[in-house]
Amino acid sequence: MSCIDVTIPPVTSNRPLLLVVAAALIDSEGRVLLAERPAGKAMTGLREFPGGKLGANETPEAALVRELREELGIETSVGCLWPVGFASHAYEEFHLLMPLFSCRMWSGEPQPKEGQRLDWVRKQDFKNYEMPPADAPLVEALWRVV
Repeated sequence: MSCIDVTIPPVTSNRPLLLVVAAALIDSEGRVLLAERPAGKAMTGLREFPGGKLGANETPEAALVRELREELGIETSVGCLWPVGFASHAYEEFHLLMPLFSCRMWSGEPQPKEGQRLDWVRKQDFKNYEMPPADAPLVEALWRVV
């Protein structure tokens, strides 16, 4: 058995913990929606799974339903979200914890409400899109459920 060689972050850290949630929207052709990080944000131009930060007293699932409505103009429900995996990644300024959910049912057509570019991507084409360090490892977990 072999493991991926990673740098282990310290057990304790002065970095704040940032909890965000993301969705792998999967269409009827098995493609996954990737959103481009908009100009003015960290990691501009990289592709990511849509989602965002949790609000006060918000569950990850409720936050994701809200974020998909705000970012993409689509409606889904908590019952349409299936856990895929999570990322735990130490960025320089914070430590990110991000559960990823798959979603195959929603109403409306995803629209770029924040000016971001959207792409429906097939499994074999994911290698053509640069993703933030926290998102990239989730791709492997995603293909186990697609």
